Amino acid sequence: MSTPAKACPQRTCVALRQVLPPAELLRCVVQVGSDGARTIVPDPQRKLPGRGAWLTPTMEAYALAEKRRALPRALRVPVGTSTDAVGQYIAALQRPGESPPS
Repeated sequence: MSTPAKACPQRTCVALRQVLPPAELLRCVVQVGSDGARTIVPDPQRKLPGRGAWLTPTMEAYALAEKRRALPRALRVPVGTSTDAVGQYIAALQRPGESPPS
């Protein structure tokens, strides 16, 4: 008999609703500025505190998440919360020869 495979954690992309391993997704969290303004930011190291939402790191998935307002809903913040930092990070990932901001 073979030994059962070790269970791998799975996460669901908020835009595409696909279940994938965390290594294939980008975690996003809410960051509160000194002025109290909330911003949704990427968390590529998956270490920032707080509730996380997982997104496939493609511009298509980001556009769909924006259209559906999926990131603010998943993170339980007001719909108008900025997601620009996530879009910029994903755009930098897709540009050849450029490393994304950390």
